[in-house]
Amino acid sequence: MACEIKNKIIAKSTDMFLKLGFKSVTMDDIASEMCMSKKTIYKYFSNKEILIEQGTEMVREKFHSLMGEVISKNYNAIKENFEIRKMFKEMFQAVDHSPAFQLKKHYPEIYEKMMQDEVKECESVFTQNVHKGIAEGLYRADTDVAIAVKFYYTLIFSINENTSLEKEASFLELKALEYHTRAIATTKGVQELEDNLKLINP
Repeated sequence: MACEIKNKIIAKSTDMFLKLGFKSVTMDDIASEMCMSKKTIYKYFSNKEILIEQGTEMVREKFHSLMGEVISKNYNAIKENFEIRKMFKEMFQAVDHSPAFQLKKHYPEIYEKMMQDEVKECESVFTQNVHKGIAEGLYRADTDVAIAVKFYYTLIFSINENTSLEKEASFLELKALEYHTRAIATTKGVQELEDNLKLINP
């Protein structure tokens, strides 16, 4: 029961943080929204920072779980990247301001801790994707995989942590994906890229 209450508090507060802003939402706001006393929230979370940290971890776990589902469908490498982007966009479609931008600005220590794990996970996923694309003939066989992956995730993370509006970040992420793909694609890969772009901008 206690674990269930704790998870409900994390889920509701995280939803509020994402929609209204990490800085602006207070413990009083969360208590009011959940129709419970602030004392109950403090029973499980001694301060707001701990709540934010556990909330961001919950979002990360959900994101990587959904990403795993996309990968399990065995799309080709380029389609896989577009499907992951689509999933990510749907996760944050109700959010006005970039969560990463807010977190870095107001809670940099939590952001840095989260990014240490995120870089490793994204590096692994992107590396697998490039190797898969090479095997499928969509990416060039002479691609320097480590460099291509590092360029891509550095670009993606930079966009998210330096762009305040989520809609703008999503647009720039699409451009980064196109840039990344064109840089390593074969002729066959470029055609697959163009086909996927047409589905977004018919």
